[in-house]
Amino acid sequence: MKSLHMLAFILVIVGGLNWLLVGLFGWDIGEIFGGQGAWFSRIVYILVGLSALWLIFTHKKNCKYCKGTPNM
Repeated sequence: MKSLHMLAFILVIVGGLNWLLVGLFGWDIGEIFGGQGAWFSRIVYILVGLSALWLIFTHKKNCKYCKGTPNM
C-alpha cells in the first residue's frame, strides 16, 4: 500500500509541475509525447488524475499530520 501511495504522490507532483509549466510558459510536458491527443499522453494524464483521486480518498488514513497526533 505504501508503494502505491508513493507512486500516486509522484504522479501528482508531475501533474502539478506540468500545470506550473503550462501557466508560466504555455508549455505542456505532454507535447514531448505527441500532444494531448497521443495515446501515451492520454494514459499519463489519466494516471495523474487517478492518482489525485487516490490521494484525496486515502489522505487522512496515510497522513501523520491528519491522524490527530499531539506532536503536530
